[in-house]
Amino acid sequence: MIVETGHYALVLALAVALVQSVLPIWGTRRGDAGLAGVAAPAACVQFVLIGYAFVALVYAHVTSDFSLTNVVENSLSTKPLIYKISGVWGNHEGSMLLWVLILAVFGAAVATMGRGMADDLRANTLAVQAWIASAFLLFILFTSDPFARRLPAPFEGQDLNPILQDPGLAIHPPLLYLGYVGFSIVFSFAAAALISGRLDAAWARFVRPWVLIAWGFLTLGIAMGSYWAYYTLGWGGFWFWDPVENASLMPWLAGTALLHSAAVMEKREALKIWTVFLAILTFSLSLLGTFLVRSGVLTSVHTFATDPTRGVFILAILTVFIGGSLALYAWRAPTLRQGGLFSPVSREGALVFNNLLLTTCCATVLTGTLYPLALESLTGEKISVGAPFFNLTFGPIFVPILLAMPLGQSLAWKRGDLVGAAQRLMVAAALGFALALVLATVIKGGPVLTAMGVGLALYLIIGAFAEIASRVAGRGVPIGVMLSRAVGLPRSAWGTALAHAGIGVTLMGLAATGWGVERVVAVKPGQTTDLGPYTVTIRDLQTRQGPNYSEVAVPIDVRSGGVLVTTIDPSKRTFPVRQMSVTQAGIATINLGQVYISLGDQHDDGSIDARMFWKPLVTMIWIGALIMALGGAVSLSDRRLRIGFARRAARAHPAPHAPQAAE
Repeated sequence: MIVETGHYALVLALAVALVQSVLPIWGTRRGDAGLAGVAAPAACVQFVLIGYAFVALVYAHVTSDFSLTNVVENSLSTKPLIYKISGVWGNHEGSMLLWVLILAVFGAAVATMGRGMADDLRANTLAVQAWIASAFLLFILFTSDPFARRLPAPFEGQDLNPILQDPGLAIHPPLLYLGYVGFSIVFSFAAAALISGRLDAAWARFVRPWVLIAWGFLTLGIAMGSYWAYYTLGWGGFWFWDPVENASLMPWLAGTALLHSAAVMEKREALKIWTVFLAILTFSLSLLGTFLVRSGVLTSVHTFATDPTRGVFILAILTVFIGGSLALYAWRAPTLRQGGLFSPVSREGALVFNNLLLTTCCATVLTGTLYPLALESLTGEKISVGAPFFNLTFGPIFVPILLAMPLGQSLAWKRGDLVGAAQRLMVAAALGFALALVLATVIKGGPVLTAMGVGLALYLIIGAFAEIASRVAGRGVPIGVMLSRAVGLPRSAWGTALAHAGIGVTLMGLAATGWGVERVVAVKPGQTTDLGPYTVTIRDLQTRQGPNYSEVAVPIDVRSGGVLVTTIDPSKRTFPVRQMSVTQAGIATINLGQVYISLGDQHDDGSIDARMFWKPLVTMIWIGALIMALGGAVSLSDRRLRIGFARRAARAHPAPHAPQAAE
């Protein structure tokens, strides 16, 4: 009964979404507040209905209801509970249901937290959001029904793909979807602004928090996916320029540009046309990623579906929303009034420079991802565009962004002092250069680019806080006064510094991998192998039985100077129902670096193939992503950007001088 009501809830949600997509816009055009007011309650009802359907599917998986095809194909009665739950979105149908659930979450959030927003803007935004929901609810009900029955019901399921039976899967897709789908509400804001003609600094102030939320979750989702692939696939890498990885990177790049562009629009009411275009582009790239994953045009460990019917349906959605939004943009953009002016040497100018390079990076990744598909469809020729292309094209464009980031952050709004900003960064630049020089000298034979990358990372980390230091510290200023100034700074200033410093931390982790060590050897029990500053010794081979798998584990001792540091336990698991084997890498984190060992095939002489890595500072890659997301959260906590709150009215009596607000 619960399963049937879940399906009916989706049908009712579609009906509510259709009403929400029509009546509010009609109401705003006719000046009927009653019809426009339908948007908010409809968005909340839609969220409740889709949420109920999602809970019903979770219930079916947890109780092993094998009368559902979705449960049969992706579950097993003996599977651990965490994988029964994560298996809900470990398949095409369930993941699409999660997709529309998050879509409804953002719609309901705007409906309930949009205080201070103009009624027509909120109504039109929720109506556009309902257009998207209607399209994907139709897609689910007609091509991807998660509640499809299988009668007679089998006694046992076919288990979940063993690669996906990992705690990372319980975290990665929801985070990624909160980012992907989160940009839908930004798209809806942009379309609503074009429909109503309401595009000003207030619009940018309402949009920026939602951009921050989506960007923060997408940052965490990409980082979690990177780490999941790193320790689950057993390849020892964290980014492979896989087309589906690129599909998540492109909206992140466009979203980062949008975040900075919206700051300029809020501050100077400039870049209106460009900001709206970026809002459309970012969600369009999210839709493109959805198409790539689910159309069958790509073969990847990340892809779900190969049904051409689904691919054609999503392509139609892609065409309607991207084509329709761009047509609306082309119609309304020429009518938008130009905003405030600013000097090229200013924080606004630096953000424009940042936008140009970020969008160029995005275009580079888009070209490398889609060119092989276009070439194959036109000529039948198959080519592979991999890491060499992206490293040679993406890197040289992204490096100037990193170099200019602290400099732009130190410039004043409207008109900046380039020499003064450069002087404030002298300490950061000198320390970064000195570190690079020392590392290149001390680590003889090591890659020079690695030392330069670490030096650039230090420059970014220190430079991120240079502007704050200039506003807080001063010659002869007491510590108490400096602390008071630091506390009084806007949280958005601290959030910006943290996010930029996080990029530096990630860069340091990426650069330091150049000093890593790799060994591919066949090892036997008792054998010792040198691995960078450590030695690893194989103990023995152990056979174990799990709830739905069997495994061969190899306990390995890691020593430094003959002293035992830690023991790791890589294994190779076999899942009999799926008749698949997966590698579970053994990883030991030591001083921000990692010893990483994954197992291969076992031989008749008792030896087993192993890939061994020493990766110095590799954990900083993901620590940096966490710091970036933390910076977004800190900025979001700033009352000026907090959702649903207008700015606090100025006091009547004179206020003490406060530092200038930063981005």
